[in-house]
Amino acid sequence: MSDPFDRTLPLGAPLPGSSFVDLLRSVGAEPKWEGTPGGHQLAIPEGTTVLALRYEGGVVIAGDRRATEGHLVAHRHIQKVFPADHDSAVAIAGTAGIAIEMVRLFQVELEHYEKIEGTRLSLEGKASFLARLVRNQLPMAFQGLVVVPLFAGYDAETEVGRLFTYDVVGGRYEENDYGATGSGSRLAKSYLRTAFRPGLTREEAISMAVDALVAAADEDTATGGPDLVRGIFPNVYAIGAEGLEEAEEEIIRSAAEAAIGGQA
Repeated sequence: MSDPFDRTLPLGAPLPGSSFVDLLRSVGAEPKWEGTPGGHQLAIPEGTTVLALRYEGGVVIAGDRRATEGHLVAHRHIQKVFPADHDSAVAIAGTAGIAIEMVRLFQVELEHYEKIEGTRLSLEGKASFLARLVRNQLPMAFQGLVVVPLFAGYDAETEVGRLFTYDVVGGRYEENDYGATGSGSRLAKSYLRTAFRPGLTREEAISMAVDALVAAADEDTATGGPDLVRGIFPNVYAIGAEGLEEAEEEIIRSAAEAAIGGQA
């Protein structure tokens, strides 16, 4: 009698290569993005607004901290921006639980590739694989459990920061200077459309990212602006030739105070 937990590859089966997801699929252990009828009617936390913009020599990626359940605030300090590897990051909008699991799988995939191949996957390859993960959760999207990420990183080959947006069916689009996704994305992009200029410094780009999130939060109730009383500020990462690093809290706090003061 065969063991139902036996994960040994069948004799003569093709090797999965350097993809961790293909390895899981080869032994029948790949993630199953499936839901139940009416599942979208459940009270499930939703991430809201994330954005990215280029600066001279890199890219900044940021997200607000609010998660909602319908018209209610589910969490005030959820993390929406995650390091993917040394020189890239992914931000999430949509169904929070599924999005976080997708990010974890993406992180493991990049680490697995590096260990098998002895080199990092190219930025183009990372962006393409993330599109594949989004496409794999399409059955959930049809039930209203949508995940739409934002990906950004430093391309060592061209020595510039690059950013990619996605749609719910896995379409991947590279943006020239800035991009955003989530409920407040149109408001954030409207702000960036007027404020962005080429040649920004790292600090100017961080400040502009915070300004755009504050502008979105001013009109979109699902987007959480900085909370000076509770000390809750956006997640912001800068990615340049030196790698990925989280923005200093002092810079974010100063930008948040200036943005909120400018609205008064």
